[in-house]
Amino acid sequence: MAVPKKKISKSKRNMRRSHDALQTPLVSTCPQCNEPKLPHRACSSCGTYKGKDVTGSGE
Repeated sequence: MAVPKKKISKSKRNMRRSHDALQTPLVSTCPQCNEPKLPHRACSSCGTYKGKDVTGSGE
């Protein structure tokens, strides 16, 4: 079984874990209805993306 030869210091351990923190998602506003939405995704309230309706109504 592999056993470490030296103790990992608190500094090295915390440096390794520096990228594990949770980040809040970026939120932008829809230009059509001004509701918050995730970037590069269709608006969930009005169904538009880049000024076009993408609700899937077929029209």
